[in-house]
Parts: sequence; C-alpha cells; structure tokens
Amino acid sequence: MRVDEAVERFGGFIDRHGFLSWLDVSLEAVEDGQAVMRIPYDEKLLNPGAETIHGGVASTLIDTASGFALRTTFEDPAAARLTTTDMNVSYLRPARDDLVATADVVRAGGSMGVTDVTVTSTTPEGEEKAVAVGRTTYRLFRP
Repeated sequence: MRVDEAVERFGGFIDRHGFLSWLDVSLEAVEDGQAVMRIPYDEKLLNPGAETIHGGVASTLIDTASGFALRTTFEDPAAARLTTTDMNVSYLRPARDDLVATADVVRAGGSMGVTDVTVTSTTPEGEEKAVAVGRTTYRLFRP
C-alpha cells in the first residue's frame, strides 16, 4: 500500500472512530514501521485549573500511534486486527500545545508487536521538546 493511500484509508478509520475524532486526532505520516500522529491543542483537553494537557491524552496518542505503526507490518494495513496488551508511559514535562507522537516498531513478529513512542509539544519558549515517552506491546492477529 502506498503511503498516501495508507494515510487516506487510516484517516477514514479515525473519522469513524468516535473517541479519536472527538480528540481531533490526525495521521501526519505513515511508512513501513512508523506512524506520526497529532492531537491539536484544545482547552477541553486541559487539566482542571491548569494550562497543561491531561496526561491521558498523551497516553491515548501513544497507544493509537503504536497501533497504526504496527498496522504497517501487515499485508493489508487497513484490515489489520490487533489489540494492546501492555503500555508504559513516562511523562517528562507538561504539554501546553499540540501533541505529536512518533511511533516506531521495535519488533513485529507473528503474534506480538512492540513499539517505542516519543510525544513532543512546543514549549512556551517555542522549542519542540519531548513531553512523554512510551512503549507498547500488542497482540497481532495475523491471517
């Protein structure tokens, strides 16, 4: 599947997914073994009484970008079946702007897949910095 075709097909999945569309998730790029996804800044995502994005939003992005990166290891990525079995997230600093996750496949075997993910955001000083890192494990249901 061509990259532009994958972005289009995956984008349709996001549009049909209530939670992901509510978060306004977008797929920025996809290639073999990697997916880059974004959630734009929105006040509805802030911690109560704070100007920082809730950590659960970053962890959702880690999980979602991982799934899309692992889909690229299937013959038909858009029809792939998989489920998260484990996820670890470390928060590095508060996020105050768009979140961008880059998920890289570490290994995709016959039935299990592992990814590493970095989530970045722009600081008040205008620097792009990592705000969270994560590792996921997925069960892959290959034909």
